[in-house]
Amino acid sequence: MSEIATSAARAAPIVAEVVIVGAGPCGLFQVFELGLLGIAAHVVDSLRHPGGQCAELYPDKPIYDIPALPVCGAQELVDRLLQQIKPFKPQLHLGHEVVEFTPREGRFHLATAGGVSFDAGAVVIAAGLGSFQPRRLGVPGIEPFEGGAIQYRVRNAAELGGRHLVVFGGGDSALDWTLELLPRAASLTLVHRRSEFRAAPASVARMREQVAAGRMRCFEALPHGLLLENGALRGISIRTPDGRIEELPAEQILVFFGLHPKLGPIADWGLALEKRALRVDTEKFQTSLPGVFAVGDINTYPGKKKLILSGFHEAALAAFAIQHHLYPQKKQFLQYTTTSPVMHQRLGVPD
Repeated sequence: MSEIATSAARAAPIVAEVVIVGAGPCGLFQVFELGLLGIAAHVVDSLRHPGGQCAELYPDKPIYDIPALPVCGAQELVDRLLQQIKPFKPQLHLGHEVVEFTPREGRFHLATAGGVSFDAGAVVIAAGLGSFQPRRLGVPGIEPFEGGAIQYRVRNAAELGGRHLVVFGGGDSALDWTLELLPRAASLTLVHRRSEFRAAPASVARMREQVAAGRMRCFEALPHGLLLENGALRGISIRTPDGRIEELPAEQILVFFGLHPKLGPIADWGLALEKRALRVDTEKFQTSLPGVFAVGDINTYPGKKKLILSGFHEAALAAFAIQHHLYPQKKQFLQYTTTSPVMHQRLGVPD
């Protein structure tokens, strides 16, 4: 990380070939694909660390569909991407939300809430689902405990070892963390509002096996109220479908009700939208505004699949389109990484 520059607020606009909005996996890989073509990039992200939702929401979650990596943790993937782009010396502007966007005579003015502004030749939006907030636990008096005894993400799984845990949710995140934390927890109870789960069937089957074996409990219920003792959280009560109130002791409550995804300021940039995503073509991954491209979960097109793998493909094709947009007279050639003089020179590979 020390070799990748980060920004402080500056008064004068930064003149950039490309500004990438979003430092998740697709945004970071976009740096690499542009770098192979000799194009430098600045990366802006509202989060204070690179990695986007991978690092923010599930850093320890395994990913299985990255080529040549049979299994890879989300944070590990981010670390590998950061290592991969180091030769291209990208400028990372972290903790900066883009709040201004104005096309200016074929270029683009962008400014962040932190006071950094850009004069860019092209823009790539790789903002994932956009800004997001977790859906909160709907019981009175939770505010003092949020970020402490009540969490909406797992920041450090090791710290939860030996604790009495209650997990709320029925999707993949809830089931994945239930199965991950169960062996190390003092006790674990899963609560979901319905008998059906939205998680992968294999995960649900494994969870039910653990319940049948008496290793954990599972309730169909809704949260009812916090259980406090001398101002400290000691558990939570739930209401079952028949109206019964059940008290669950807990030292830590983990809530996985999903997110409220919002495009945020991007929604006001005048770009064509479809179901809260940016519409792009599949040749250039360009939006409705020439010079502005979108890769990853933020975009949509016929046949779109929200996979990291697909986002990497989009970034590769977008890079060539960006090169043509910036330098239309320049002859394009495919930069094979196996014979790339750029990579050989920057990584010190002998000819």
